[in-house]
Amino acid sequence: MRSGVRAAAVALLLASAAVACGDDSGGDEAKPPEPAVETSSKPPADAPADPAAAQKQVRSNFEKFFDPATPMRDKEAVLENGAEMRAVLAGFSGDERGKQVRAKVGRVEFTSVTEADVTYALTLKGATALPTAGGTAVHQDDTWKVSVKTLCALVRMSGDASPGPGC
Repeated sequence: MRSGVRAAAVALLLASAAVACGDDSGGDEAKPPEPAVETSSKPPADAPADPAAAQKQVRSNFEKFFDPATPMRDKEAVLENGAEMRAVLAGFSGDERGKQVRAKVGRVEFTSVTEADVTYALTLKGATALPTAGGTAVHQDDTWKVSVKTLCALVRMSGDASPGPGC
């Protein structure tokens, strides 16, 4: 991938993916009290067996993936199908502006025992540039990893119709 396309991908990611959150509570109407619900120590069916440990690993691996100091082989290890995605990952991580971007995970919501939605903030040179970026994590080879969908979506934001094999 050319340097200009990679720079455009990062710039578009930071400039166009911001999402505003609104309050759709509908006003100050009083709501009837909700009945008490018994809780169980058993995790819900759509979560991993140990949600706290899984969430910790998702956070750690997302932040490692977006850390410019992380070596390429370590990024590959926390990316779904990392070896197959090597060329796309190299293009994404090799961009100069991409080397200044970091992620801080805000929320991890499990959608199944092997998938999670991840909300994270992207910073550029330490300043928050995109407070509510969204991606997904997948459980592969006993490790929670950044999904191929997340990487490919970032690369496609550059307008590159063919970001590379695997996307």
